[in-house]
Amino acid sequence: MGIQERERKMYRPLRRAGLEVIPDAVPDGTMPFVFGYRPEDIVGRFSHRYETPRLVERLNEDWYDLAVSSGLLDHRREFLVLLPHGTHTHQAALQKRSQPYGRRAAPEVWTRVRLLDHWDIMGRGAASAFLGIRAGHPGFGMMALDSSVYISCSTGEVGVDVVAVRHPARSENILQELEWYANWDYPRADKELQKRIAVWLAGRA
Repeated sequence: MGIQERERKMYRPLRRAGLEVIPDAVPDGTMPFVFGYRPEDIVGRFSHRYETPRLVERLNEDWYDLAVSSGLLDHRREFLVLLPHGTHTHQAALQKRSQPYGRRAAPEVWTRVRLLDHWDIMGRGAASAFLGIRAGHPGFGMMALDSSVYISCSTGEVGVDVVAVRHPARSENILQELEWYANWDYPRADKELQKRIAVWLAGRA
């Protein structure tokens, strides 16, 4: 996939949502994935049901408050967002994951972005299909450049849930889950992600 295709299919929709992509600028040593956190790891959260009035506006307001208070944004308002590799959308990745056989979804990788003055993460961002499936139905992972906080957003049956996890690379819960996944002998496991996790864990040691 060429640079022009990536610009047209991914960077432009994200820019319309208020995120300027900064290519090839992920800090060295960034943990490749975050999962397995538990209540004791969470330092902030909010939830809104789908029938909440002004849902997108409320989600945007609360996301920004959490991003600022948790330290997601640096002094240039830059941070990392987990995006499907190539030009696969979030929705396409979800569809691939739900298929029991056939080609797997493209692996997700960190991408550095800058929050612009006019942004709409939960509306245009989610509707771009890279940060969700449609406006008001977001889904994403974000992390501070120094890995000090990870923010996860997911859509459930009744609403949207967002949590902030402090220092995920220091969480024993997360580290145990990463080590387990890196050694998981299962045909549908993401082999590329397993390799990246194993390399990162070895680098810590």
